[in-house]
Amino acid sequence: MITVPKEAGGAGITPKHGEWKCVDAIFPLHDEAMNKQCMKDWSQKTFLSADDLDQIRNTFGENVGFYFAFLQSYFRFLMFPAVFGFSCWLLLGSFSIIYAVVNSLWCIIFIEYWKRQEEDLSCRWQTKGVSVVRPKRREFKPEREVQDESTGEVRGVFPATRRMYRQLLIVPFALLSAVALGVIIATCFAIEIFISEVYNGPLKTYLVFIPTILLSALIPTMSSVLVSIATKLNDYENYETQPAYDVALTQKVFIINFITSYLPIILTAFVYVPFASRIVPYLDVFHLTVRPFVSKEDASSRRTEFSIDPDRLRKQVIYFTVTAQAVNFAMETIVPMLKQRLSREYKQYNRRKQGKIETEDGTEAKKEALFDDHPDETKFLTRVRNEADLEDYDVTEDLREMCIQFGYLALFSPVWPLVPVSFLVNNWVELRSDFFKICMECKRPWPQRADTIGPWLESLGFLSWVGSITSSALLYMFSNGHEGPNGEPTGIRGWALLLTIVFSEHIYLMVRYAIRAAMAKLEPPNAKKERTERYLMRKRYLESTIAARSSDDEGDEQGPDQSMEVPDITRKSLEEDAREWSTHDIDPAERFWMRQKGWKESAHVGATIIKTLATEPTVKKEQ
Repeated sequence: MITVPKEAGGAGITPKHGEWKCVDAIFPLHDEAMNKQCMKDWSQKTFLSADDLDQIRNTFGENVGFYFAFLQSYFRFLMFPAVFGFSCWLLLGSFSIIYAVVNSLWCIIFIEYWKRQEEDLSCRWQTKGVSVVRPKRREFKPEREVQDESTGEVRGVFPATRRMYRQLLIVPFALLSAVALGVIIATCFAIEIFISEVYNGPLKTYLVFIPTILLSALIPTMSSVLVSIATKLNDYENYETQPAYDVALTQKVFIINFITSYLPIILTAFVYVPFASRIVPYLDVFHLTVRPFVSKEDASSRRTEFSIDPDRLRKQVIYFTVTAQAVNFAMETIVPMLKQRLSREYKQYNRRKQGKIETEDGTEAKKEALFDDHPDETKFLTRVRNEADLEDYDVTEDLREMCIQFGYLALFSPVWPLVPVSFLVNNWVELRSDFFKICMECKRPWPQRADTIGPWLESLGFLSWVGSITSSALLYMFSNGHEGPNGEPTGIRGWALLLTIVFSEHIYLMVRYAIRAAMAKLEPPNAKKERTERYLMRKRYLESTIAARSSDDEGDEQGPDQSMEVPDITRKSLEEDAREWSTHDIDPAERFWMRQKGWKESAHVGATIIKTLATEPTVKKEQ
C-alpha cells in the first residue's frame, strides 16, 4: 500500500524517484527470532515441508516462496538422476546412451511436473491468475492518448508495430554479445591450450594461470557492459507494464549467461577435440615465426609432437559442475558475510578513533548522540540503520543461477554421469544458504504476489531442447571410444552427425508432446480442492436463490394484500400523476410502467396477465 500508485489506492511513495528522491529505501524489518528458529530447524531436515514453504511465503511473499518451492522440487527430483548416474558411472562409464536417454526424459518430466506444481501452489496460496494483472511502469512514455471504448477512460498507448521494430534490435545485440564474449573466451581458450599442451619453455608453471586471470578480469567486465546495453535497449523498447519489461530483460540477460556459461565446453567438445590437430600447431608462436626459415620436413615433424588430451572435456565439465559451484557459493554467501563484518568493524574503528566530539556548549558527547536517539530507542534504531546498509535481495539472480545449473545437467551430463550427484549436494547447501543470505546479508524483501517463476520456466524448456541436440552430438562423436593416434575421435561424418541431431531432436519433441498431454490430465490436489469449493459455493448460491424465489411465489399466491403493501390512492396522488403525465409526451408503454411503483407491483401485474391468458381458452370452449 505504500509504494502502490495513488490511482490503485496506494500512497504512491517511490524511493529515489520524483518527489521522493530523498527516500533511500522502504523495507520491512527482519523477524530475527523466527529467522534463527527456521535456520536451526532446517539444518536438521533433508526436505522442507509444505508448512515450511508456507512460512517462507508468509514472511517474504509469494515471489520468494515460489523460488524456494522450485529449489525444493528440483532438489527432490535430482535424487533419481543422482542414483542412476552413479550406477551408470560405475557400470557403463561416460557417454552412455542409456544415461543420455533417461536424462532427457527426466528433464522433460521435471519441467512438466513443475508446471503442475506452480498451479498447485498458486491455488494453495490463492494467487492463481495474478500474473494477468500487469501494473504499469512509471517510466512508460506513451506516444498518444486514446479513449477506451469500453470504460471511457483516457489512457496512453504506444504502437505495437513501432515496439516490434525496436525489438528487432535484439538480433544485432545477440550477435554482438556472441562475438564480444566469443572472441574473449576463444582467445583465452587458445592461450590455455598453447601454454598447457604446446609450450615447454621456462615459467610454464606460472604462465598457465594467464588464461584464468584474463577470463576473471575480462568476462565480468564485458558482461556488465553488455547487461547495461541490454538494459538501455529494454528501456528503448518502452514497455507499458512491468512484467513485460522484466520478461524482455530476462531474455536478453539469458543470452549473455548462455554464452559465458556454456561456450567454453562447447568449444572443447566441438572444436578442440575434432579439429585440435589442425588448429593447435598454428598456436605455436615460435613455430609460426621460424616456419619460413626451416625445411618442410622439420615443420611436419614438429606438428606430430602434439597429441589431443582425451580427458580435457571431462575435466572441464567437472570444473564447471563442482569447482565452479563451490566458488560461486563462496562468492555468494561467505564473501558478502565477511565483507559486511569487515565494513561494520571499520565503521566502529573510525568511531573509536574519533573518540568523543564537542557539542555547541563545549561539553563532550558520544558519536551516537548526533542521531539524537531516545535512550529507549537506541537499540532499535541501531538495528534499523544496520539493516538499511544491507544490499537488496533479487530473487531473479537465484533463479538465474538454478537455470544455468540445470543447463549443465541437460547439455553436458553424459560426459560425466556424476553431475547430478554434485548438484544434489550443492542444492542441499544452496537451499539453506539462500535463506541465510536473505536473513543475514540482505534487506528483508517486500512481498510480491506471483503465480509462477516467470520467464525462467521458458528458459528451462529451451535448455532441455538444446540438451537433446548436444547430447546426441556428443554420443555420436565419443560413445564408440575409438581414438586416433593423436587422440582425435575417428569415424566422424558430417552428414551422419547432422542426421543424428535431427533424428534425436524430432524424437525429443514427440516425447515431450506425449508427456505434456499425459501430465495435463493430472489435476493438482489444491487445484482439485479449489474446483470443488467453487462448485459447492455456486451450488449454495443457486439453492439460496431458488429458495428466495420460492418464498416470493408463495407470498404472491396468498394475495397482493399479504405479499406487498399497496400505497394508498388519494386525490392528491392522482392529481400529481395526472399533472406529470400531462406535462410530458409519454407513450402508452411508459404510462404502463409508471403505474407500477416497485418490483412487487410488476410481479403482481405479470402474474395476473399469465392467469388471464391461461383461463381464456377454457372460457372460449364453454361459450
